[in-house]
Amino acid sequence: MREVATGYGLVEAPVWDAARGLYFSDVHNGGVYLLDAAGAVSTVIPKRKGVGGMALHAGGGLVVGGRNIAWVKDGETRVLLSPDTVPGIIGFNDFTTDKAGRIYVGSLAFKVFSEEPKPGFLHVIDLDGSMRTISEGVMLTNGLGFSPDGRRLYHSDARGGHVRVYDVKPDGSVGPWQVFAELGEGHVPDGLKVAADGSVWIADARGGRVAVFEPDGMHREDVAVPQPMVTSLCFAGPDLRDLYVVTGSDGSGREHGGSVFRTRAPVAGLPLAPARVTA
Repeated sequence: MREVATGYGLVEAPVWDAARGLYFSDVHNGGVYLLDAAGAVSTVIPKRKGVGGMALHAGGGLVVGGRNIAWVKDGETRVLLSPDTVPGIIGFNDFTTDKAGRIYVGSLAFKVFSEEPKPGFLHVIDLDGSMRTISEGVMLTNGLGFSPDGRRLYHSDARGGHVRVYDVKPDGSVGPWQVFAELGEGHVPDGLKVAADGSVWIADARGGRVAVFEPDGMHREDVAVPQPMVTSLCFAGPDLRDLYVVTGSDGSGREHGGSVFRTRAPVAGLPLAPARVTA
């Protein structure tokens, strides 16, 4: 596993664009960045803080999280979901898209690094821009990802200490959640991605690893990461077997030790559909 970019506070939201490279954010210091095929890093969206989730949009540009869910294209920002629409919510963290291009996003009810936890919700933004709240009681929403057939949705609850799984209904709503996996005492499930074989790859924000689980919830293996605060991951490359893993500064020994690492995975990741939500 090789370090390919460093010098950030808290790296999050890695997204692969086959045409351009790897997008990622710095939650603490702000900004969305692009790591291109030559290894150069450029700023794509300056200053924006708190971006814990990101996706490509079919109309071009990026959908980014933080204080709201926004579609940013050619310097123009269109808000897709505001916290004003949900009582008690102050912002949004990670999200994913389904095959139709709907956005599934978790909301935050407290300042993560300075306040006591309050439960948030899981929402879906439909293609026409309308929003539905489809689950509740998420203590700290994190990674989201669908099974290869789209019938199951995995959802990390970092403060709950487990990964939820929901059955997905044809209309995009979900049934009651169950515990899919737990990482163990002292470990924190953060971002996640699903591989083509249905395995679920979960960043451990306190364990220096990506924990890999079978579709039935059995632990398969751990992928060791050189830094302890593993926040998210992304399958990339022409065959979706380049695994990018991103980290925060905690435990790195440096104030700006958040980094991007790359290795090869034994299985390919699932391609993620671009968002198709209209503003």
